[in-house]
Parts: sequence; structure tokens; C-alpha cells
Amino acid sequence: MNWRVQNVELKYRLGELTLGRARLRLAVERRHFAELAPLDGAPAQPPAGAEGWLIPSQPIAASLPALARTGRWLRYVPQQYRRHYIDMGAGFDAYLAKFSSKSRSTLKRKVQKFEQACGGALDWRACRTPEELEAFHRLARELSARTYQERLLAAGLPDTPEFRAGMREAAARDAVRAFLLLREGRPVAYLYCPVVDGVLLYEYLGYDPELAALSPGTVLQWLALRSLFAEGRFRMFDFTEGEGAHKAFFASDHRWCATVYYLPATPVNLARIGLHRGLDRLGDGAGALLERFGLKARVKRWLRRG
Repeated sequence: MNWRVQNVELKYRLGELTLGRARLRLAVERRHFAELAPLDGAPAQPPAGAEGWLIPSQPIAASLPALARTGRWLRYVPQQYRRHYIDMGAGFDAYLAKFSSKSRSTLKRKVQKFEQACGGALDWRACRTPEELEAFHRLARELSARTYQERLLAAGLPDTPEFRAGMREAAARDAVRAFLLLREGRPVAYLYCPVVDGVLLYEYLGYDPELAALSPGTVLQWLALRSLFAEGRFRMFDFTEGEGAHKAFFASDHRWCATVYYLPATPVNLARIGLHRGLDRLGDGAGALLERFGLKARVKRWLRRG
């Protein structure tokens, strides 16, 4: 089965603030974006129990309108973006060659700066066994509660029995990698990556906002990639949906993708889409205004620090 029927939240956000959400029962595409054919209309009939479809990362050849009518369906495309990834098949030396000498120097300087701030030695962990993942989860949850990913985006590392059971089961199958960076025994950055068919998924991450000047997320990403390349068993590191300077910097390639919803053409769904689209445009406009006056980065730092 390529589809999984599940509850999906259409989140209403203004920038990085979540204001509300609409809950939908949708058939969600399960295949990896690299396996999907170009967009060719909505499927004829959703599976039993689903009111529509969601394709989280549909490859596209050209830009799509945000809203279109397709038969009896509304096709809503809230996001179009470059899906960044690292081709790991060529090895670490080939990957390293993609960086300019300036970028390599910047990475080295950030690692050294963090190392000096820790008294001259890096304290980090690569976790893969069930026991290691249990310890990782305990420490990462301590940090996650302080991150903007959890406070503003509701995207922190989950702390549910279902997640922990799934984590242990994946670790027993050697199908997850997790990384933790510490300073003075305290977690300051984490990264959690499930493994699906040789592809590492950039699923949960966070860093201590009070240490942003030391770039703990960048330092941990670099240490994690060196460790993963050394294993020599993965074909891709997939940065998943959405843009970001961090993703663009570390990626070796990208593919244009879109988030695509197919919903019944009803007044309720049209209102849902209109509100979602309106908030996105309002947030974009506010961001452009702040950027114009040189305040965007300052406001973003303020929000992330709470």
C-alpha cells in the first residue's frame, strides 16, 4: 500500500507562531519523494475512512498555483520548496569537495570555537542500540522542552509511549541513528534520524537557544555526518520538507517539491484553505517588512528565546 489513512493537522501559523489547527482524516502518501512520478491529477477515489489526500513531498517540474479545482477536488499547494539531500554513495571525500575552501574553514572554526568553550574537548554521542536510544531520549527531551521547535512549532522530540516504543523497535532493527552534543554534561543539541531503505531522514532536531552563538546545531550536524559516512551503509541523507539555510549549506543536491492536498470542494474546506493561505501571506508580508527595516533576524531570535 502506498497510502496510509491517518489524522493530519493543517496548522494555522503566523510566522513561527502556531495559532490553531484543523484536523483532517486523509490518505497520506508513504513513498519517498525519489520514488514518486510527476504530478498527474488526484487519485480517483480515496481509501475507506479518508476524506482526501496529502502528498507531503511531490516532485514538480514547474511552479503550481496555490489553489486549483481538479474535478470535484480542491488542490491546495501551501508549500513549494527545494528538498535538500546529500548523496552519500560517493563517499566522504567527494562530499567534502563540494564545499568551498571558505565554507570548510568556517566549519572548522565553528567546531574549534565550540571545543574551546567546552574546555578543549568535545563531548558528543552517536546512538543506535535500544539502550543508547533510551539514554538519548532522556537527555534530548530535557533539551527539547527548551527549544523553539517545541515551544513555537510543536515539533519537539515526542515524549509519548508510542514514540518511545517505536524508537526501541527501530533501534532493535538497526533502523535509527541519533546524536547528542553536550557541554559540561548538559545536552545542548540533538538530532534524531530514522533509516528507511538506506535513507536517513532528518526528523527531529533542536539546540539550546542560549548557546546559539556557539552554533551547537551546526557542530553536531558535522560530527553526525562524519560518523554516518564512516559507516558506509547509507545512500542518502534526506533533509525532508522545507527550505532552510542549514539544509542548503550541508546538502549536496536538491529537487523541487511541493506539499499537495486534495480536499473535497466544499465551502468548509474552501474556508479552511482561505484562512491558511491568508495567514501565510500575512506572515510573508510581515517578514518582508521586518527584513526591510533590518529587524527580521532580531525578532526571530527573540521569538526563539521565548
